Amino acid sequence: MPIHGPKLENPTAVLDLLGLGLSTKPDEHALVSLDTQLTWAELDESSTRLAAGYLAHGLVPGDRIASLMPNRVLLYIHYIACIKAGLVGVPLNYRYMAPEIDHALEVSGATILFAHSERLEDLKLSDQVGRLPLGTILHDNKDSESIGFEELISQNNPEIKLPETNPDSPAFIFFTSGSTGPAKGVTHTHESLRWMMGSAAEAFEFTSEDTLLPGSSISHLGGFLFSLAAISKGGRVLVARRIDPDEIIPLLRTYRPTVMCMIPAALFRVIRDHGANRDDFSSLRMCRAGADTVPLELEKEYIDLTGHPIDEGYGSSEMGIATLNPPSGLIKIGSIGNPNPGFVVSLKDEEGNEVGAEVDGNAWVKTNSIMQGYWGNIEATNEVIIDDWFDTGDVLVADEDGYLKFRSRKKQIIVHDGSNISPVEVEESLLEHEAVELVGAVGIHDVMHGENVRAFITLKKGVPKPAIFDLIKFSRERIGYKAPEDIVILEEMPLNPTGKIDRVTLKRIAEEEHGHR
Repeated sequence: MPIHGPKLENPTAVLDLLGLGLSTKPDEHALVSLDTQLTWAELDESSTRLAAGYLAHGLVPGDRIASLMPNRVLLYIHYIACIKAGLVGVPLNYRYMAPEIDHALEVSGATILFAHSERLEDLKLSDQVGRLPLGTILHDNKDSESIGFEELISQNNPEIKLPETNPDSPAFIFFTSGSTGPAKGVTHTHESLRWMMGSAAEAFEFTSEDTLLPGSSISHLGGFLFSLAAISKGGRVLVARRIDPDEIIPLLRTYRPTVMCMIPAALFRVIRDHGANRDDFSSLRMCRAGADTVPLELEKEYIDLTGHPIDEGYGSSEMGIATLNPPSGLIKIGSIGNPNPGFVVSLKDEEGNEVGAEVDGNAWVKTNSIMQGYWGNIEATNEVIIDDWFDTGDVLVADEDGYLKFRSRKKQIIVHDGSNISPVEVEESLLEHEAVELVGAVGIHDVMHGENVRAFITLKKGVPKPAIFDLIKFSRERIGYKAPEDIVILEEMPLNPTGKIDRVTLKRIAEEEHGHR
């Protein structure tokens, strides 16, 4: 039977995002960073002024406006201005280089780009930026050929009337991480965003008393969505300008957030920082980690430091956050929790039949927050959305209580001697070793066995370098035949634009080396 989350009733409209905060505490801070604070009234006024400025500049509702910005308070102003002006926001990951920028601009058909001036030299290497119909808006503008963001947001355009927006019209296009091919433009409408935001707000149990620290890029759907969900409930949001201990720990100490969200690799760095102590995390009622599997070693270290567990969840750009351990209920370590409000999860075998508890199954999801589709790519859309169900491409398993556990991407499962091996199991076994910092496991083609397991690792600083044989033995003692046949030590682990371990690059490296042998 499909696993149902709680019902979700009529969530807040995206255009009413600021309504609760404005009506109850207009002069309190809605957005806070270590160098900027903005009240609810100021956020509403500045985003309205910017929305009119965009329209006065020549943009019309439905135009795509891309952004290449680090985390800043003004990026939230930009997002809300896009909503008010009926524009389609296209957040680009700030790590993007010229080829990735060009791909996103070309796919989305963006009219204009809002970017930080520190990326100006990279933008000059782009083929697409110079062709944008309305050019580039620069923050901290030092280029006389581009319009400055500060100039646009300071203008008064009383003659500009903000449009009425059709709920089914596109609101944002988010690009996938590209882990299974070229990045696709995930298109969310005002309506799908409304349900996605409402589900996240209920799942996190946000209230107006909460302060959220989204310790990730707000140009990626996770940080963006969690922020909007908190704002919709009147909660305060902290803006981490950088995702490192020197930024995160002062925010924890100064503003005492109640909820924090981070990807596992970043959370590792924060809790292993020598300045981190238990009191820094004492204000948190919840620490959510996702976007990649949470290693058991991270769980152990976090509990040892803070005294409470990590709440793991699961989602994607195409649907939002689909599962979460209930914050006020039972948190099962190693589980991604239950389906969130408004979500239904069905686990199926290769023939499309429902599987029972403790049996791996391909995860299909039904929810009102499923994307409208991949921008300009009907074929790819029809491959994953069938009869209102979304094929996640992930393999999950459910226990008897309906708690789910992530196993692997279908395309990343390693098939060795006819047995399926999840790279996550291999990685977790090695992360228990005291010398190992990060791990990525992939399969390498083998004539005898189908695929063999190879692990790539980086080592912790100041720890003696272990022998490869000892590492393989260490893993084999924990997971038996699933242990890697080979381990390669890297100076630096490749990460994809969203900060996940880049198994696509690792597999390419492995195949290139294998081909030369």
